[in-house]
Amino acid sequence: MRQPTLLTKRLTLRPYQQTDAPRMQQLAGERVIAATTLRIPHPYADGVAEEWIASALERTASGNAYHFAMVLTETDQFLGSVGLTVQREWERAELGYWIGVPYWGRGYTTEAAMEITRFGFEDLGLNRIYASVFANNPASARVLEKAGLTYEGRHLQAIKKWDEFLDTLTYARVKQV
Repeated sequence: MRQPTLLTKRLTLRPYQQTDAPRMQQLAGERVIAATTLRIPHPYADGVAEEWIASALERTASGNAYHFAMVLTETDQFLGSVGLTVQREWERAELGYWIGVPYWGRGYTTEAAMEITRFGFEDLGLNRIYASVFANNPASARVLEKAGLTYEGRHLQAIKKWDEFLDTLTYARVKQV
């Protein structure tokens, strides 16, 4: 399946373009973004955004993932990222996202997560969508709850981030029967 462009009330979720790299580096480069995500590095070196975009486009082309640039429809301003890493064998996907600090608290991430969840169930035919967040990030947990995912459990010291073991919270939603 080719990656579509998805629309919400305020957002366009579109395939990444290399022209997104400078803004991505600027937003993702903030330490607080790296602190709330598993794989975003800090410091965020030159070239990392371009590399990530190229690899995301490859994963999308293979059907193993659908990574979307989250942009304001009105201005085409890049805000962050949302996507699904698909495990076709089990008809499930992991939801992931991040959004730049200037856009926190405005409901954009919830709006994007709701649409990407709809896309996963309706367009990709998935049975289960799940996500994990660091336990010290309650705002991200609220995004998942608002997007219709249900809390499943806490995993003690599941991730080592910057020499500290962190608990994660897992949320999931299954297809409505």
